[in-house]
Amino acid sequence: MDRVVVEEKLESLRRCLARVADKCPSDVAGLIHDVDLQDIITLNLTRTVQLSVDIAAHWLAGIEEISPPDTMGGMFAALAQHGYLEAGLAKQMQKAVGFRNVAVHQYEAIDWEMVYAICKYHLDDFTQFAKVVYMALEHQGES
Repeated sequence: MDRVVVEEKLESLRRCLARVADKCPSDVAGLIHDVDLQDIITLNLTRTVQLSVDIAAHWLAGIEEISPPDTMGGMFAALAQHGYLEAGLAKQMQKAVGFRNVAVHQYEAIDWEMVYAICKYHLDDFTQFAKVVYMALEHQGES
């Protein structure tokens, strides 16, 4: 992994997560009734997911024995399959990709209760992913 590229993406990820945490209202009704909050939170969550996918793809590109997956969610599954990422975290990251796809492509109406739940209970999934990436960067630096 190119340390500088990944660290820049991790910093962008941190900023997006902070923005979501800062703007998340105290209850779901606050999100349902505030279009500006919906936009801010959705934009930053989709950026968070995309940055995580980009980081995973960059990581996988540096591992010769792993063929690049065909899907965004497959990036996390491949990292888990080869022992780089815990399976439960990989599954959560794959679910996040599903949210991103709905938000970006509007395959269906966005469920604001689900978005609120992501903000309240699943931002740590991204933080945990970032920690794993930082540890991999440190390990890479020791090699």
